[in-house]
Amino acid sequence: MISIGVVIRGKYGRRLIENIEHNSDVRVSSIEIPESLPDFIEDPQDFVASLNINRKVLSSDLVITYVLHPDLTPEIIRLAGESGASTVIIAGGMSRAGGREELESLSLKYNMHFEVHEICCEIEKCGNAVVDEFASCSGRPQVKITTKDGLISKVKVLRGAPCGSTQHMAKSLVGSDVKDAPARAGLLVQQYPCRAQRGIKGGIHKAAQLHKNAVEKALRDINDERQGI
Repeated sequence: MISIGVVIRGKYGRRLIENIEHNSDVRVSSIEIPESLPDFIEDPQDFVASLNINRKVLSSDLVITYVLHPDLTPEIIRLAGESGASTVIIAGGMSRAGGREELESLSLKYNMHFEVHEICCEIEKCGNAVVDEFASCSGRPQVKITTKDGLISKVKVLRGAPCGSTQHMAKSLVGSDVKDAPARAGLLVQQYPCRAQRGIKGGIHKAAQLHKNAVEKALRDINDERQGI
């Protein structure tokens, strides 16, 4: 079983911790970065040192960071590498992660796998053992649906978004007409208090589309099973 360390900033990261603890036996620890940060931090190393953070959290098998600041994220990654973390997932997209070249250099130096995701519900298995174990239950949504008389009677979450939106969707989708279910799935995720950005092409709209796709696939699986495919 892997250990997970989460770097929280303000509201970001808290729901992931709550959801993982509620839906799995994975050990989770966390540290907090101040919610209010300068737009530009001249010396990230000194700034992070002044926070006196618990380095043990950064020694977890998997570190998930919600620093969301291009100056501070690479410094957190460097400390994770020094502390022995083997894998890092950076939330919020590349614009908040720092330069890719710097991150790749840190990855090589510390033999550490890293991934950058705009939203955590796009995480999926990639061949890295730590990510694959995490993605076996958290990440890109996957559901199994049961229907009766043209209505959704049960939705089982096989893999849910780390924030808990998949579980919310699954519970609320029961009783929906099959033909309306995919679109309703996307709407339910957008109504969930997800932290993904709104008003942009990606963000919450991407999360909604991923859940819509998951429901469409689950319904196709039912049809394939009935047809003996």
